[in-house]
Amino acid sequence: MAKRGKRYRSVIDKIDREKLYDLDEAMALVKDNATAKFDETLELSVRLGIDPRHADQQVRGAVVLPHGTGKSRTVVVFAKGDKAKEATEAGADYVGEDELVQKIQEGWLDFEVAVATPDMMSKVGRLGKILGPRGLMPNPKTGTVTNDIEQAVKEIKAGKIEYRADKAGIVHAIIGKASFPLEKLKENYTTLVGTLIKVKPSAAKGQYMKSIVVSSTMGPGVKINPLKPLGE
Repeated sequence: MAKRGKRYRSVIDKIDREKLYDLDEAMALVKDNATAKFDETLELSVRLGIDPRHADQQVRGAVVLPHGTGKSRTVVVFAKGDKAKEATEAGADYVGEDELVQKIQEGWLDFEVAVATPDMMSKVGRLGKILGPRGLMPNPKTGTVTNDIEQAVKEIKAGKIEYRADKAGIVHAIIGKASFPLEKLKENYTTLVGTLIKVKPSAAKGQYMKSIVVSSTMGPGVKINPLKPLGE
C-alpha cells in the first residue's frame, strides 16, 4: 500500500472511518478538510441495492445540479443546417457532421460530452466502438439525442451530469468544488440523491441505498447514513 502523506494522515485522524455521519456533518467535514493547494473536487459514491446485470434493474439518466460542478465541460454536437447553428449559438465547443465523425475516427477525443440530433445517429453510430466504452455515446435516456439542441447544450454547460450504476451497482458523480458554500454543496447532493431515489427500479428489492460516501480529490471518504440519505 502506498504511504500516505502527512496532510492526508492529519485529515484522516479527524474522521471516524466507521461512523455513519448525518448529511450536514459529513459535508462540513469533507469541505473543511479539503486543504490541498488547489480547489478540490467533491465526489459522491452511492452503492445501490440493484443487480445491473438485469435490464430491469439498471439505473441511468441525467440531472441538472442547481449549482453546477464548478467545471465547464467541453461539448461536441453532431448536427447540420439550422441545428448546427443552434448548437453554436448555445455555446457548443465543436459542431459538425461527417468531418467531425472522421476526426474522432482518427483518434481525436478532446471533449467530455457528445450530443446529436436524431437524424445524425446513423452517422454517429459508426463511432459506437470508440465512444461507447468511454461513456461518450449520445443516448436518448440522458437527453443527448434530441432535436432541442439549444436546451441540451445550455443544460450541460449549466451543470447537467450523467449518472450510471457500474457493474457493482455503484454510481459515481461529481457534486461540486470545495470552494462552494456548504449550502450549495448540500443542494447539489440532495438533487442527485433525490433523483436516484426517484428512479429506483421496481424490480430492486430490499434496502436500496446500501452506502453513501462523499470525498474530496485528496481526502478520505466520509460515510453518510444511507437510511437517512437526504438528512431527514
